[in-house]
Amino acid sequence: MNSSKRITKLKFTFDKGVTIPSLIFIVGICLFSVLFPVEIKTVLDVIKNFIFVNLNWVYVWCVTIFVIFLVFLMFSKYGKIRLGTNDSKPEHSFFSWISMLFAAGMGIGLMYFSVAEPLQHYSTDAFSESHIISRGKNAQLYTFFHWGIHAWAIYGLVGLCLAYFTYRYRLPLSLRSCLYPLLKDRIKGKWGDVIDIFALCSTFFGITTTLGFGVVQINSGLETLKILPETGFTYQILIVLVLVSIAVFSATSGVNKGVKILSNINVVIVIILLLFVLFLGPTVYLIGSFTYGLGNYINNFFDLTFNTHVYEQKTLPWFYNWTILYWAWWISWSPFVGLFIAKISKGRSIREFIAAVLIIPTLFNFIWMSVFGNSAIWFDFNVANGALSALVSDPDALMFRFLEYLPLSKVLSFIVLAIIIIFFVTSADSGMLVMDSISSKNSSKSPKIQMVFWGILLATLALMLLNAGGLEALQTMTLITALPFAVIMILFVVSLMKALVIDYRYYEKGLSVSTVPWSGEFWKERLKKIVSFKTKDSVKTFIDGQVLPAFTELKEEFLLNGIAVEINHIPDDLKINLEIHHDVVNNFIYGVMGQKRIVSEYMVDDDNLPDLDSNVTYFPKTYFGDSREGYDVQYFTKNELISDVLKHYDRFLKIVAEESNEMFISSDNNTQTE
Repeated sequence: MNSSKRITKLKFTFDKGVTIPSLIFIVGICLFSVLFPVEIKTVLDVIKNFIFVNLNWVYVWCVTIFVIFLVFLMFSKYGKIRLGTNDSKPEHSFFSWISMLFAAGMGIGLMYFSVAEPLQHYSTDAFSESHIISRGKNAQLYTFFHWGIHAWAIYGLVGLCLAYFTYRYRLPLSLRSCLYPLLKDRIKGKWGDVIDIFALCSTFFGITTTLGFGVVQINSGLETLKILPETGFTYQILIVLVLVSIAVFSATSGVNKGVKILSNINVVIVIILLLFVLFLGPTVYLIGSFTYGLGNYINNFFDLTFNTHVYEQKTLPWFYNWTILYWAWWISWSPFVGLFIAKISKGRSIREFIAAVLIIPTLFNFIWMSVFGNSAIWFDFNVANGALSALVSDPDALMFRFLEYLPLSKVLSFIVLAIIIIFFVTSADSGMLVMDSISSKNSSKSPKIQMVFWGILLATLALMLLNAGGLEALQTMTLITALPFAVIMILFVVSLMKALVIDYRYYEKGLSVSTVPWSGEFWKERLKKIVSFKTKDSVKTFIDGQVLPAFTELKEEFLLNGIAVEINHIPDDLKINLEIHHDVVNNFIYGVMGQKRIVSEYMVDDDNLPDLDSNVTYFPKTYFGDSREGYDVQYFTKNELISDVLKHYDRFLKIVAEESNEMFISSDNNTQTE
């Protein structure tokens, strides 16, 4: 009886306008790719090649604009704006935050390409005429380029827009919210649904293809370590079932438990592996090549950014199949990674967000790619006699073959396998969280069964595509969808800039010019207050004796003018505020609360300074409904407090009257939770 009651109470939070069209499209494309893998891939390849050859400049310009825009914001006056209210604090420690965004942003790809990509650049025909040393330098330079600031600028832009509009404007954590300044309330209709459908499909396709290729690499590693006898489809089914089950458990545990714990563990193991390879490999060569490579990247930054290889016909195919493919791949992944980064970034300032997202993962990627890629090239040239570069067509096994040239190769292979498995799980669990967030319009009360649903769908379709050979067709489809989304991201830039200009002007707007609160009339009383420090009791006395009478008198006068006012008094918390409710715009709030202050020990010990028994003192501080920074009002009289409230109310009315502030003062801020 109890179980049946529980079942009837189960309420799904899927939004039909987003979820149903998305599922139809996802399942339809996957089934076509399973039933007609060769034909679908052929058609999609024609479309992809047309885009890459004729519209590659769109990707180049878009990615360049993203980098320039984020760097501008980081150093501009807008950098101090917080992703949340002005007093927001980060929800996660800096290490956990970086670990989670890194695990979601790069994941399995870091293991898959760290040896394979440098070796492919090193051995490609596009640079075959270059000297072998130049080929080694180019291999590192282009690997840095593809995994550096440009990649993270793509993720960072989407993550920043989502975090800003979600936590600052309190809109849903959804891509549609990023266009609010341009579309206004139309984001709640079909336009918004179309954007979310695109984000959900793009996220699903990106994760499915990555997980499919990840399974193959895990299977290859298990075979190399002789844990499994072969790389058959039966074993791949077992791998998917086990790992997706773990991912579902992690996702249903939430960001603060499963996802964070796994990400932290993985980063620690990754660093251990990095140090092993660094010290067991050609250490001096690796440190020197990293140093040179970093300088080479900085020196060639602008040339790399704008180079379309139009004057180098021999390298054009390589350019399409590497640089343009990478930009398309990062862009297609940005809805998923951006949503996840936004979900964990509340409370960071824009400057902190951009600096961390652009620089820290980029620097780590450079170190990682230098250690693994340069080690592989060094061994290939000095020890393996070209045996490693001959394996570039088999990237699934290349990492494990490379480790065989190092001491403790067996141990290192197990560590690599563990990292790939955890990356697999963290990509899957963060993907499930994001897809559930998009499909339910960021509902905070989604049942855990929804996460299980996405996990089952991911596992089923990934295995079907893997078995039928349709993964590459799906990957090509994902790359094609990157073009329209690149254009949408340019609109994100315009939208965010418009919002930031209004935001900055809103909070910088000063009080009206009127009487200054302080006058010489009560100077003796003020001096007495200045040379005495306040306790909690004295702050309570101030609130009861000055603030409450001031608010009460104001309330009566407001009522005479037809305006209803509410006084909220919480004596135990030393808190009181005057609130004027509104239906269309934010409520006006002016409050006073007790604030603790730690005083220097020098002041406690100095005989010629005001007496102080303890280094802890209290003072009454203002606070406001829009989270602006408050200030000390302990010396204000009742009439001066009344004057101060009226100044802020006058400021409030002037802001409300400005049409440009419409989106910033929406009454949604009164009804939506953070």
